[in-house]
Amino acid sequence: MKNALFNTRLAGKLAAASCAALLTACAATTPALDANFGNAVRQARTAQTLNPTASANRDPVLGIDGRAGAAAQERYQESFKSPPRTFEITNIGGGLNGD
Repeated sequence: MKNALFNTRLAGKLAAASCAALLTACAATTPALDANFGNAVRQARTAQTLNPTASANRDPVLGIDGRAGAAAQERYQESFKSPPRTFEITNIGGGLNGD
């Protein structure tokens, strides 16, 4: 009986030690992944930016006056309140004569 209790405690300690050893094997990759987290997004954004210093340019935009720009912005905003009518396609897959 005493030997069985010793074996049970030993098995428990061995199981705990093996679980701890397995968990520490997983922890080694996390710092390397965390150090590079977000690099792919930053590189893609940099590659897609045409002019990275565009925000430093304070010259006004040429080619449209204030009233026309305001009217265009108003039409844009209104297009979300009442979108334009769309058409409906009803004869999908039918023959040319309406079958």
